[in-house]
Amino acid sequence: MKFRFTPLNLFTAFLVAVAAYVFINGASIAGKPLEHWGGTIGWIFLLFAFVVFVIDIMFRNFFVETKRIWMVESFFIVLVIVIFLLVK
Repeated sequence: MKFRFTPLNLFTAFLVAVAAYVFINGASIAGKPLEHWGGTIGWIFLLFAFVVFVIDIMFRNFFVETKRIWMVESFFIVLVIVIFLLVK
């Protein structure tokens, strides 16, 4: 099987790295450490990574060409960012 890098694949790796960082160093918001919430926040990042991984697999099953996968996943990321900013 040929391994292809995609935007969601790279974002999954980023989320796993952030979860590992939170597990090792703990979490803090605005300089104030969250002593008891570090593990929970780390598990939330791992859950997000799993969801993004599943979405990446779904897009890979629908689109065969790497160029089209990059286009669709990039549009998906932009759409999620726009929806996040509108809700915020």
